Amino acid sequence: MPRIARGISDGAVYHLLNRGNARQEVFHHDNDYQAFVNLLREMDQRNPFGILAYCLMPTHFHLVVRPEKAGDLHRGMQWLMTSHVRRQHALDGGSGHIWQGRYKSFLIEQDDHLLMVLRYVEGNPVRAGLVSSAMDWPWSSHLQRVGVSRELFIKDLPIDYPAQWSSYVNRPLSEGDLEELHRSVSRHAPYGSPNWQTETSQKLGLESTMRPRGRPKKQ
Repeated sequence: MPRIARGISDGAVYHLLNRGNARQEVFHHDNDYQAFVNLLREMDQRNPFGILAYCLMPTHFHLVVRPEKAGDLHRGMQWLMTSHVRRQHALDGGSGHIWQGRYKSFLIEQDDHLLMVLRYVEGNPVRAGLVSSAMDWPWSSHLQRVGVSRELFIKDLPIDYPAQWSSYVNRPLSEGDLEELHRSVSRHAPYGSPNWQTETSQKLGLESTMRPRGRPKKQ
């Protein structure tokens, strides 16, 4: 099966996602989560990556990033994935695959659609029933966003966001919003307004991600 094209562009915002191999747990203990957060910080120091948000879940992670140069995306993620696997194997003496494969990346329009993705990412632990509020999950950018955590490596957003950020994140997403986000993830499609999606997919050769999957319906 051919690989899906990655649309990359200088100064663009991306939603990145990867899951554990066979959807197995990757982060078992607090030390596992903290080690990955340390790698995120180190990656950003090595390679200006522009981390806007992140959330680590037991079986997967989400990142929202805005690298200045398009090439920094692949270099940063390659270093992160390789470094994590090596360090994890060194700790537990294991071998084999930890992640399911290549990370997924989805372009985001830098307007209210970006706020929706940030809300989706930082609200993951609440939707999964792990906590009742995003404030109670230490392994995301939420505590940094609201000024509680001393971890200060996430970057300022390119747009304004609601002052009552925790209330905004904790509020359930509508079925329509979730469906639109899941469609972007499943198709690797740009997430934004229809006109922006069309222009971006044509500019970066991502038209295939915008087409409905499956065989055309018979007339």
